[in-house]
Amino acid sequence: MAEHPGFGVTLTWLLDRRDLRVQEPADRAGSMTTEVRAVLAGETPGEGLLRRIAPVLGFHAVDLFIVAGRAVPDDLAPLDAAAERWAPYIAMDAVHLPASERRELLQLVRSLPQEERPSVFTAKRLASDAGPGGRVIRMLQYRNLDRLGMAKLLAVVTPTYLSAATYGVIGSGGAELTPRLVTDCAAVLGIDARELAGLTGVDLCEVPPPAAPEAVDAAALLWEARRLSAAQAQHVAEVARSMRGDCANGYFINLPGS
Repeated sequence: MAEHPGFGVTLTWLLDRRDLRVQEPADRAGSMTTEVRAVLAGETPGEGLLRRIAPVLGFHAVDLFIVAGRAVPDDLAPLDAAAERWAPYIAMDAVHLPASERRELLQLVRSLPQEERPSVFTAKRLASDAGPGGRVIRMLQYRNLDRLGMAKLLAVVTPTYLSAATYGVIGSGGAELTPRLVTDCAAVLGIDARELAGLTGVDLCEVPPPAAPEAVDAAALLWEARRLSAAQAQHVAEVARSMRGDCANGYFINLPGS
């Protein structure tokens, strides 16, 4: 696995993939072209630029902050860290439901009122400069998943079946990312697998197929649930479980596409 390049190199690669010239993302982001050029030349991107350019590149701003090695601003973090207890179960039960009921659950999440942030969100500390593995694990943490949540969710939604401790090792740079793990994390994160591979320096042996519809919906639910309080997340998780009815007594492993 190659060493992760600086953000300027990463940004150049993303622009090339989208066939964008420097002027175009700068104009769309409401930013000066010179600011973008400075980043391409190796300057550290500012918070304002990362916020404005993220939607132009098709990324959530929080992920772009992580890719750039910048601290994530408080307002981009999940609302309530205590909701991590329920976040994986919302998605895990959802993938056992028909598509129409998954959409219904997503609408429920989006309809809940926005509550005030109870405290500052702090992702579990990783080893400094933990590399590509640390960046991917941090993206998952900012979906309100702790290591156990990662282990459970990926086992149900993807072919990846790892222990919670293994995710900690990957996050601290003690183990390298595999093509399989990159592909499966991309599905849960709602990121194109080829782009996550490019961002992490992992070579995929073959072009991965599109994520299964269940995985796409799980990623959307996981992202939208970031705005929920712990009480709201518990409510949605209970609704998801009740929608499964008499079948809600366990989870199938690697459910999508099986």
